[in-house]
Amino acid sequence: MEKNNDRRVRRTRQLLREALLGLIQEKGFEALTVQDIIDRANVGRSTFYAHFTNKEDLLRSGLEAFHQSLRERRRQALLRAESFDERAFVFSHEVFAHAYDHRDIFRAMGGKQSGVVVQQYFRKMLVELVREDVKLTVPQGQHGSTQIEAVVQYVAGGLVGLMMWWMEGNMQLSVEEVDTLFRSMSIPAVKASLG
Repeated sequence: MEKNNDRRVRRTRQLLREALLGLIQEKGFEALTVQDIIDRANVGRSTFYAHFTNKEDLLRSGLEAFHQSLRERRRQALLRAESFDERAFVFSHEVFAHAYDHRDIFRAMGGKQSGVVVQQYFRKMLVELVREDVKLTVPQGQHGSTQIEAVVQYVAGGLVGLMMWWMEGNMQLSVEEVDTLFRSMSIPAVKASLG
């Protein structure tokens, strides 16, 4: 019975997230209401509030699920990769693929308060992932925490900036091309700064 409940919870959450994403494209995040979301997902109000406190919480939960998938991709790469070049920032491809797959939503939220909130969360998530990768490359005590954090902020800021530039430029590069571009700039930068 517990597995069925887990499956139902996942299904309900997925329905609500899909409803949210569709409505963002149609109305924009600011204009939509919880009622719009539950109507689209065909769930009751009490069901919505059993899972989320408001539409912002629903939006954050989707980003958190994405964050967990990036962490898992990184974990698997660490098991396979032997060198820093092979394992560093392996999550970046998935970040660009996600941005590409959700480009209409990113554009619908661009320049709006909700877009700023998403961008801040996204940046925080990327900083954490970059920090974990950078710390794996630096022998304990070799560099000060300020220097390491400066590199982390530089690489994460570069990733966010490159992604925004790519999306605003109508994505003339493929996911693979922009990911290769990011990795070809960031990996040497880390090595030069902390090598």
